[in-house]
Amino acid sequence: MTEWAAKRFWTDVTVTDATGGFGIALDDRPVRTPGKRPLVVPTRAMADMIAAEWRDQTGTIDPGTMPATRAANSALEKVAPVRAKVAAHLAAYAETDLLCYRADAPDALVARQAAAWDPLLDWAREDHGADLRVTTGVMPVDQPPAALAALAAPVHALDPFALAGFHDLVALSGSLVLALAVIARRLSPEDAWALSRLDEVFQIEQWGEDEDAAETAEIARTAFLDAARFYFAA
Repeated sequence: MTEWAAKRFWTDVTVTDATGGFGIALDDRPVRTPGKRPLVVPTRAMADMIAAEWRDQTGTIDPGTMPATRAANSALEKVAPVRAKVAAHLAAYAETDLLCYRADAPDALVARQAAAWDPLLDWAREDHGADLRVTTGVMPVDQPPAALAALAAPVHALDPFALAGFHDLVALSGSLVLALAVIARRLSPEDAWALSRLDEVFQIEQWGEDEDAAETAEIARTAFLDAARFYFAA
């Protein structure tokens, strides 16, 4: 029987000392990744998060309720072997960062985007030396290579566990700048998520909310907040 068996088979969950960090044991069985690697994480805080997820399982195990476990598995099996490629993929979001693509109408949305997003681009320029160009519409605008390199540097500095959390901050928001602002504590995760949803919220205000779209957005919001917690535990 493996850790991902359909039914709970353990009584106790403990955090253990392990080479390179901390492990999690189900009774006396160390938790392993789906690929059978030891699930060893770099901090006690992260191990505690994962252990809590295993303790919360009752009856049938539901990996969908275990975001920290999934992220740790991803860090070990998917990110670590190709860390530089993952970092480069995420850094490339600066080429089409959400904050740089603006509406040309209506005026209320144009003003709202400027008020909400311009301060973050100012921050990217002042703190990272990245002067990104802003355009209207969806046609790509070339960004200065120096700006792209400046924003890529902190991404490439992340270890696999931090990068695993950072991945979802970028991918779910569509903005490298927003993700960097979260990990720099320039923005709270909740505020960053709200900023990433500015256009959608404006449309909801005009036309009303679709129930299915709202459910999808809430799933994404939860995943974004989970990713932030995982990042900060790393």
